[in-house]
Amino acid sequence: MTVNRRKFIGAGLLTLSGLVLLPTINVFAGIDKNKLPEGTVRWGMAVDMKVLATEGPKALEEAAAVCHRIHNVPEIEVEAEAVKWIWGELYEKSFADQKHPYLNEFFLDSLFPVLCNHCDNAPCVRVCPTGATFKREDGIVMMDYHRCIGCRYCMAACPFGARSFNFRDPHPYVKEPNSEYPLRQRGVVEKCNFCAERLAVGKQPACVEANDALVFGDLNDKTSNIWKLLNSRYSIRRRPELGTGPNIYYLV
Repeated sequence: MTVNRRKFIGAGLLTLSGLVLLPTINVFAGIDKNKLPEGTVRWGMAVDMKVLATEGPKALEEAAAVCHRIHNVPEIEVEAEAVKWIWGELYEKSFADQKHPYLNEFFLDSLFPVLCNHCDNAPCVRVCPTGATFKREDGIVMMDYHRCIGCRYCMAACPFGARSFNFRDPHPYVKEPNSEYPLRQRGVVEKCNFCAERLAVGKQPACVEANDALVFGDLNDKTSNIWKLLNSRYSIRRRPELGTGPNIYYLV
């Protein structure tokens, strides 16, 4: 049997593409993406804005600093190139589509923590051409930085602006690297991962441990603190009309 040159090259390309798309290990989270937690856990976060607003902006800054320090987020002063996992935004910017005359003015000048919403129907996952962005069974939207090609489709698709691009080599901008969490490379996208590496060893997300206003837990567990809070208090989410199903709730 003979095989012409065109068929031979085509078969080779198919083989290579299959190898490229094989599952890889996300070393940044320390978890094999194909060995996900068992059960029906669905992680989410609630932010008690009454508590956070009373504490003032310094409390949010400290929680963000802890997160960034643990995850080796580079401190780049140029705003257009800044890398952020969690930061503060005013209500007007965070919830521009949810204005009404009866909103407590107490919140209008408060900073709302914004981060990846780990959406039920995450558009960033759908548009990623390499599978670098993927969603776990427990609801966490993860990044496999080794697969990221820097196309930034996910950034364009995210309606919350929750992703950052490494325009520069981040290494010089991390003052005290955490050896337990690898640094990224120039040309890849990154974002909050709900501290998946900490959840894997039974810990809470770093920002939650640093601030009492942040409550994290299983949204499917009616005995959890987060479920009880959301069941008893009024909460809002960012841009719910888009149908992405954000899993960050703000108690107001």
